[in-house]
Amino acid sequence: MNQHSPSSVLPATPATPQGRPVRVALLGCGVVGSQVARLLQEQAGDLAARVGAPVELVGIAVRRLGLARDVDLPEELFTLDAHALVTRDDVDVVVEVIGGIEPARSLILAALEHGASVVSANKALLAEDGSTLFAAAEKAGRDLYYEAAVAGAIPILRPLRESLAGDQVTRVLGIVNGTTNFILDRMDSSGAGFDEALQEAQDLGYAEADPTADVEGFDAAAKAAILASLAFHTRVTAADVHREGIAEVTASDVASAAEMGCVVKLLAICAVQEGPDGPAVSARVHPAMIPRSHPLASVREAYNAVFVESQAAGQLMFYGPGAGGSPTASAVMGDLVTVARNRLADVRGAGESSYADLPVLDMGSTQTRYHVQIDVDDKAGVLAAVALAFAEHGVSIQTVRQEGRGDDAQLVVVSHRASDADLAATVDTLRGMANVRDVSSVMRVEGESE
Repeated sequence: MNQHSPSSVLPATPATPQGRPVRVALLGCGVVGSQVARLLQEQAGDLAARVGAPVELVGIAVRRLGLARDVDLPEELFTLDAHALVTRDDVDVVVEVIGGIEPARSLILAALEHGASVVSANKALLAEDGSTLFAAAEKAGRDLYYEAAVAGAIPILRPLRESLAGDQVTRVLGIVNGTTNFILDRMDSSGAGFDEALQEAQDLGYAEADPTADVEGFDAAAKAAILASLAFHTRVTAADVHREGIAEVTASDVASAAEMGCVVKLLAICAVQEGPDGPAVSARVHPAMIPRSHPLASVREAYNAVFVESQAAGQLMFYGPGAGGSPTASAVMGDLVTVARNRLADVRGAGESSYADLPVLDMGSTQTRYHVQIDVDDKAGVLAAVALAFAEHGVSIQTVRQEGRGDDAQLVVVSHRASDADLAATVDTLRGMANVRDVSSVMRVEGESE
């Protein structure tokens, strides 16, 4: 009898469970939707074994019929009538990957009202009007899962919602947009300017022809709202998130960061901190300098990473591809398996948790450190006057460096922790001083101790 070591024997294809299949309707068959359909086809046997019943794709709503797609599917699956599809009596789960606010919101609400559970990758909708969707899911007694809405294939929402449910998360710090990370990485590694790095990102397919949502921070702000809502059990919308993009980041800023042993990253930063009336949530997206020793500094190219700090678990980091058809589809499929299992067991998973209901701080109350570049006249007493301006607004200086350039000089000031409002007031004062030619750059510094 021939014997094989366990590692040389491939596992047998699991037998397909018998019984009523879990029927899935798919909204959208683009970059992500086509990969979801492909995985439903290729992994049908495994999915059936994991779920406990066959998982059957019964319809796909698209905007146009007859297009060439990345997956070979029967034409009879496709329909232009998305509403009719999501309200079919035999649909158990609706997977929404069309994005945007409408018609996605109306279709998700219709699906829940008619008894289907929902899996969505729609960060913009969840960040703008998640409370309406969660309320509808609660009323219907159905699931609303959305792991794919943040950081692609990286499992971050489920750990926040479930794995860390018994812990107290205090801070979430993340690189959640691959386009901006690619651009800033190129600026750091090659010395390129923003426009040059953006063009390379577009040539390689990492940036859209209109990159506004990415480079102006809208995409990251939506994800920050979702992360803050889950981490701190508080409803946070995209409108609550302070947002700054990277279009104003210069090669000089990146070079200054390098001189400090730092890199520039677009960060989504969500934290619980003391507010005027007790604990409050801060949520912000902006470029910042972080030391090269910080785990997030090593995140290169178009990758994402989320750094979580909690009281019991300490520091955790989740890293991986944050976008793309297959990675995002992987997150969708993970949710689909969970939701399908729940339908078979006639149970509902964890819904929205907003019991803490903490106030959301405005950006002026947020405290961090700052790197400020000031172009001044190269005259005696100017440095003292600049230092006095910082002191008058309660902003303590940690280090200052002066570089002379003939008749003018540049002061590079790094502050201790201060409120954003106090720093803004300091900058306004500096810009009004006779011997200050310009405050050429203001950038926050994160991830360092005092």
